[in-house]
Amino acid sequence: MSPVIKRRGEEFTLPSKYLLFILTVICISTIIITFNTSVFTGPLNSFAGVFVVPFQKGITTVGTFLKDTTDKLSSITQLLDENERLKAQLDELTIENTNLEQEKYELTELRNLYELDAQYEDYQKTGARIISKDAGNWYHSFVIDKGSDDGIQIDMNVIADGGLVGRIIDVGPDWAKVQAIIADNASVSGMVLSSSDNLIVSGDLEQYRQGYITFSKLVDDADKVSIGDKIVTSNISDKYLPGILIGYISTIDDDSNNLTKSGKITPAVDFEHMNVVLVLLDQKKNAH
Repeated sequence: MSPVIKRRGEEFTLPSKYLLFILTVICISTIIITFNTSVFTGPLNSFAGVFVVPFQKGITTVGTFLKDTTDKLSSITQLLDENERLKAQLDELTIENTNLEQEKYELTELRNLYELDAQYEDYQKTGARIISKDAGNWYHSFVIDKGSDDGIQIDMNVIADGGLVGRIIDVGPDWAKVQAIIADNASVSGMVLSSSDNLIVSGDLEQYRQGYITFSKLVDDADKVSIGDKIVTSNISDKYLPGILIGYISTIDDDSNNLTKSGKITPAVDFEHMNVVLVLLDQKKNAH
């Protein structure tokens, strides 16, 4: 709003641009006076001391504050840029580390498969990767990326981690479904390796919550079987090749009939963490 000046009973309006011009002239004049206070004496020098010098100090203070603020903002901007650069570098290193860990894990898996291949060298076999599984924490039923085009057939045995995983129950051209021995309806004819006594291994997902599956119908009149003994697939199994490690006896109990024994087995395979398996291409001759 422009200043109003009365003249002879009338209002006189001074435009804002003129007022700005006048103030500018005053500021310039005070600056000139400041630089030449040494040549003035008396009232003018007093005026400069009272009004100009404090004004100059104020300008200097404001200028210094603005410069410091600008420097701080510049430093903050540089720190933010550096922080973003370090974050990007950290992300790259994290990705590289993850890739290296994945490669190391896959190398370990391949090494285990190689050792497993050597362990069962009498059987023809092919490696396969798990591509999906049924709901739940464990691989009690899952699908692999090999099928009939790769020679996979129903009832072929599947192994991993040095032990028996299960068998093929369904096949497509480029996929196959595996039922693991821990599934509730799974059953395997097993044998105690140390005594050649036969027993029946049954899947039990409820028991596998504690890390076990069950066995039954063990005839052990001489009490030769003990905790820790190896259980392998038996020669009389109708769907499983003989001599494949199933697991280790964890508990033994006498049945109420006093003729047989039953108990728990710790499987050789970790059914919670699997990515690759071996399919044995040989089949039991009486399997169909």
